[in-house]
Amino acid sequence: MSTQTMMDAEAFRSVRKPIPSRAESRAYGKDLRAKVPRSVLGYWRPADDRTDPVEQIMDSHVGRVPRLIGIRVARMTASPYGFLRGAANVCAADCASLPATGISAIICGDAHLGNFGFYRSPEGELVLDLNDFDEAHPGLWEWDMRRLVASVHVAGRQNQMSEEQCSDAVKACVSAYRDELTHIAQVPLLARSFLTVDLDRLNETVSEPSLRQQVIRAAAKAKQRTSDRALPKLTTTQGGALEIKPDGTLLTKVSDARFEQITQALDDYLGTLPLQWRRVIGGYRLVDCAHKVVGVGSVGLRAFIALLEGSAPDDVVFLQLKQAQRSVLAPYTHGSKAWHAHQGQRVVEYQQALQTASDPLLGWATLPANTEHSTATYLGPFTEMPGSPAVQVYVRQFRNMKGAVVIDGLGAEAVADYARVLGLLLAKSHARTSGASRIAGYLGASDAAAEAFAAFAKAYADQTEADHAAMVRAVKAGKLPIDTSADQK
Repeated sequence: MSTQTMMDAEAFRSVRKPIPSRAESRAYGKDLRAKVPRSVLGYWRPADDRTDPVEQIMDSHVGRVPRLIGIRVARMTASPYGFLRGAANVCAADCASLPATGISAIICGDAHLGNFGFYRSPEGELVLDLNDFDEAHPGLWEWDMRRLVASVHVAGRQNQMSEEQCSDAVKACVSAYRDELTHIAQVPLLARSFLTVDLDRLNETVSEPSLRQQVIRAAAKAKQRTSDRALPKLTTTQGGALEIKPDGTLLTKVSDARFEQITQALDDYLGTLPLQWRRVIGGYRLVDCAHKVVGVGSVGLRAFIALLEGSAPDDVVFLQLKQAQRSVLAPYTHGSKAWHAHQGQRVVEYQQALQTASDPLLGWATLPANTEHSTATYLGPFTEMPGSPAVQVYVRQFRNMKGAVVIDGLGAEAVADYARVLGLLLAKSHARTSGASRIAGYLGASDAAAEAFAAFAKAYADQTEADHAAMVRAVKAGKLPIDTSADQK
């Protein structure tokens, strides 16, 4: 695996190297079936040396804000799907233990169904795509597919779907991936970079009536999620100045020392933006910032929102600074030594690789790893504090028409229809980097891969439920803290 990935990385450093034809790549993928039959994609059995999943979750808590660990545990133990969302490291280890095709690409690394959603393109259009890239990294295409189909099956059970209906949704997802990838593999590589799924195409793709209505509602809600509309909810005015309103748990003010560090980090961040956007954001002034708890897997990592004000009170921008750690995939692709000097930069660059249209304000910076009340001195944009690692962050718009299609309560046909959309989106992302023709050749035109992934998804859903139950037992035994109060307000 690591050799193949290194070969792919080297291939992008020169225009002198010969490029295999699409036909040659498809033939490679087809021939690979003799060595790695598509039926092995359905295999799941825990490795003999599989680390206890609760221990893996505890390992993932190292370096997080201690007071927030209980919130993360509460969100993960709320349901098997909640566990799956937070257990990207567990899934990565499991996928790496399975038979592999060896076909690599830039992958999301955490492609569960909750990590797809709406956002605004640089042109102001609402698009649907992958929207979480904390774990993005070179890896095997099937790792993304395994995580996606497992999430479909687990979420289907949560929606009271039968096992057959869950499997049908998984097959719809994989078949859509196969068909879209086969089509895109014939499109010139440059042209693939402009393929997008906007509302018009989404409406053409979605056929199930209740899902269509949910898409309409989700899109309308996403369009309201902008910086100016967030002002009344997130801010107040004190002495004529805007400031963020804390809620005591999930949104908390930072110390004066941390505010100064974030100010410097944002100045450094400007240097990572294209000149045009550097000029735009340079026309705003930071007026306040706060720590905001987000997601499930991300709870406990440093995540800040920054309020910037322009030349008028209603001219505001909210930015998010979110801690980036080494991808959960990294140990299984190249071992213990990190490839990427800055993990925030890794997230940004792979997000731009996987999305057709990305947030134009994506960038990165570094914060000292001091506590909120420390007065540690700032040592420069990429300098670590003595005795403790720096906090590497990526920066993006906090309110950027972000939204999600909620499948809770939808029927089996609607869930299958949405799973089909997600398979299409994943294919589009994978085809933008490398390996599309090889993957298409391997998948072929039959339903062999769809049947295999359906078998895997069912078995891994069982495993997820068992792992979730183990985590619940660990909480009851006092091995893990839990804090349900924050989400009950």
